[in-house]
Amino acid sequence: MKVARLPRDPGPAGWDRLLAVPDPATPLEENTTADWLVIGAGYAGLAAARRLAQLCPADRIVILDATRVGSGPAGRNSGFMIDLPHDLASENYGGKLDADRAQIEDNRRAIEFAQDMADNFSLPSEAFVKSGKINAAATAKGSAHNQSFARHLTALGERHEMLDAHDMQELTGINYYEGGLFTPGAVMIQPALFVRCVAQALRSNRVRLHENSPVTALVRQGADWVASTPRAQVTAPNVILAVNGHLESFGYLSGRLMHVFTYASMTRALSAEETAALGGTPRWGITPADPLGTTVRRISGTGGDRIVIRNRFTYDPAMEVSDARIAQVARDHDKAFAARFPMLRGVGMDFRWGGRLCLSYNNVQVIGELEPGLWSACCQNGLGTAKGTLAGLLVAEAANGIGSPALDRAMQAPKPQKLPPAPLARVGAFARLRFGEFRAGREL
Repeated sequence: MKVARLPRDPGPAGWDRLLAVPDPATPLEENTTADWLVIGAGYAGLAAARRLAQLCPADRIVILDATRVGSGPAGRNSGFMIDLPHDLASENYGGKLDADRAQIEDNRRAIEFAQDMADNFSLPSEAFVKSGKINAAATAKGSAHNQSFARHLTALGERHEMLDAHDMQELTGINYYEGGLFTPGAVMIQPALFVRCVAQALRSNRVRLHENSPVTALVRQGADWVASTPRAQVTAPNVILAVNGHLESFGYLSGRLMHVFTYASMTRALSAEETAALGGTPRWGITPADPLGTTVRRISGTGGDRIVIRNRFTYDPAMEVSDARIAQVARDHDKAFAARFPMLRGVGMDFRWGGRLCLSYNNVQVIGELEPGLWSACCQNGLGTAKGTLAGLLVAEAANGIGSPALDRAMQAPKPQKLPPAPLARVGAFARLRFGEFRAGREL
């Protein structure tokens, strides 16, 4: 089959731009064979390759990525690897107790797997930090969301701590928030640093990574699959698609995947005087009490002290957005930044970008065998760091006959529900997102 669309990522990936320029890419230049082909070098693809290398120590593994590691969606998220329920479509993230307990178990397995990679590959400290996270509330409604979620966490037996306005100001240096809900199990990552370091550590004479090598066609030939890139082909009996929403571009689950973009802006490095005026602690991350509110991170390390703002969601079935869209969203980011950081008036943004998400209407992933020897680790429902990592390692285990409760849950999940006809889906998604952002109010 010919691949219908290739990835297009809007704006420069800020996290990646903070790092040193990588070594030149090594595109696939010659036809080759492998025991395993992994398409996509994001969280799912790298986790799959890592687990395959553990399970099949004599096998040859080839990883293909359409762009550079760290510049695609994996390097464009907010960097939260969350252990607790975090359903973006819910009022306050939570769901039914039994389902949420299973989700927590799955998320923590993904975090443990990522921790193992961070430890074994000696990743820099800022690449992976078990710091916990805060749901921040800027309104009475947001505080009510937090109180409701806190009661849900109590029923789950999960540790948490309520923070008041003073606690929030001590942490962030700003008086925008009236409270927060701290949970200790989340990890903060520097997304591009994490995936670039893992990709580099996986390279060996058995594991080869070829960047700038988009797969343009994938066909079955006898017992093998043949993946074509612009310059050469890979032939392998086993293929793992770790391409998230681009699963549809490969011809699978058409009309069942929702393609959404979210957006971020990152300030220039703050001066010593500006960091003093801001106060607070040098590193923190908050997600909004309302799922459609504004996520904020303060970072300190490679690239200096900076603020990252992320908000706005748009439904884009074409899987690409224009520069005009980025400019439009930028105004909302500047407004959110100015409202929270009045002491940083005049601080501009160095980088603005969009990142692709893939969601299903019934909030399920696509983990399993699509055809003999062809596996999917896709549809992360907006939570690519944890769910992508889990999908990759589970598919690697499934392809090698290794079962687990997490794999059972994934394999028994229903298919993503069919979406309404395209015009209705677009109008409905637009109305739901805009209404949700309107209701978020000051949380946005």
